[in-house]
Amino acid sequence: MKRWAKLVRDSRLRRAERRVLIEGPHLLGAAVEAGIQPLAVLGTEAGLARPDVAALKLKVAPTVMTPSVFAAIADAETAPGVAAEIALPSVKRDGSVVLLEGVQDPGNVGAIIRSAAAFGVGSVIVDRQCADPWSPKVLRAGQGGHFSVGIRQVDDLVAAINARRLIATVVKGGRPLRDADLSGAIAWAFGAEGAGLSADLVARAAERVTIPMAGGESLNVAAAAAICLYEAFTARHWVPAFAGTTKQAP
Repeated sequence: MKRWAKLVRDSRLRRAERRVLIEGPHLLGAAVEAGIQPLAVLGTEAGLARPDVAALKLKVAPTVMTPSVFAAIADAETAPGVAAEIALPSVKRDGSVVLLEGVQDPGNVGAIIRSAAAFGVGSVIVDRQCADPWSPKVLRAGQGGHFSVGIRQVDDLVAAINARRLIATVVKGGRPLRDADLSGAIAWAFGAEGAGLSADLVARAAERVTIPMAGGESLNVAAAAAICLYEAFTARHWVPAFAGTTKQAP
């Protein structure tokens, strides 16, 4: 019990053991759907008896505990009643990459991972100043995206660019997003709100892009990332109107 509680709260233990505790039936179901079998399952009688949990046909016998003990382990304010220990997934996918520099808000990191999964990004790579991508808050915000995108935390983001063309997102002064070349495998760079990207990372970029806005404050970094990734996805997959008709492709 103590180890599970520490696994939830201690990023060093997660890295050392390559294990993570995921909370709630949604994340558990997403992991199983991605082919990840839990190493251990724990929860309250009520949580384990939920129809959506029972339908998963888990291969390990669960550890049943009282609500108070489960709440002491879980991170969520409203304990979801079920959790599982899994090995950190090693997802390997080709394609574009998202680089996050200094994005410390867990909700933003999780939301970006969720968008990356939705729009076919191969991997999300974060630096050491970012929120731990496997922390409970990031996992909740990611809504299962962690299980279909490769996720790494590195010391040097520049080295992680590899052969991809780097596009740096900047608040102003860049090429309008719609005018940018979004073809091929891209390394997208997003920085912390306020500080933005480091001068070194921007200097390495093949292109700098800006999202045009009517005015006011700049976009939240998670919202900006979703817009950029959507534009790149539609640039690759959009089917134009059928020739000779006014009907649009679905």
